[in-house]
Amino acid sequence: MAMNEPMSTTGRVWRSGRGDMKLYLLSVFSLSVAFVCLASALLVVVNLHAVEMRWAKAGRASAYLRDGVSETEIVSLRRALDQTAGVTSSRYISSEAARKDIVSDGLIGSLASLPAEAFPASVEVELRADLSEEQLSQIAGKLRALPSVESVETYQRWTERLSNLVRGSVTASALLALVVLGAVISVIGSTMRLALARRRTEIEVLKLVGATDRFVRGPFLVEGAAQGALGAVASLALLGALYLIVRGRFDDELGVLLGVSPVFLPWPIAVAMVVCGGALGAVAAFAGIRRLVLV
Repeated sequence: MAMNEPMSTTGRVWRSGRGDMKLYLLSVFSLSVAFVCLASALLVVVNLHAVEMRWAKAGRASAYLRDGVSETEIVSLRRALDQTAGVTSSRYISSEAARKDIVSDGLIGSLASLPAEAFPASVEVELRADLSEEQLSQIAGKLRALPSVESVETYQRWTERLSNLVRGSVTASALLALVVLGAVISVIGSTMRLALARRRTEIEVLKLVGATDRFVRGPFLVEGAAQGALGAVASLALLGALYLIVRGRFDDELGVLLGVSPVFLPWPIAVAMVVCGGALGAVAAFAGIRRLVLV
């Protein structure tokens, strides 16, 4: 019996799998629903993290000017900025240009109906990407001290908010992972017990002819691992299809809004989901049959 265990296990997995195909397909479908929730949360985390990194390395600041600033003051301000360490360039945007940018971005509602004077003139400052937060704060402080500058926006507050949002999403993903763990153990454990009940006669015959517990468990563990892995693969396929639909319809809008193009789950995360699904499936199958096999 021991000499033929590998071949016999493979053959029995295939034979029993065909016999319980409907049961296993229902199990894989149930698992894919659980996994797609986890994969969706991870997809949100990945894209939020990309947006956070983009804003953290935006390398720019906006100095909004007071009303009535003369052209001489603007030229002096830009000359001083160009000579500041860490500043790569500066660009003056008039009130008319700011309004035109708003309209060209498609905001044709109440904002577009406002006069040009409602939009503050500004100097857009391009900064080095490797500039530290401390250096950025020093430059912003010097700009705020100038009499011609009304306020300065460094976009650090948006980065901090995105960081908090990413941390919250990671926590939610961890909670979903626990839910998925419970779903895998429950679904596969129940499926294996049903399959075990349907194959009770076969198992009793194997035990009578001297089959070991390891030999009897083998097909169930493989089937459990296959169900877990297939559930993860099905969820990735479903999420991928939904991602392509959303990206095809809203890619331009999302790119303008977020500053980055949406991306799918990186392949290491996708592979890790499949591997974890298979491992959880094997563990759940073992937990579901360990007491029932050893009789």
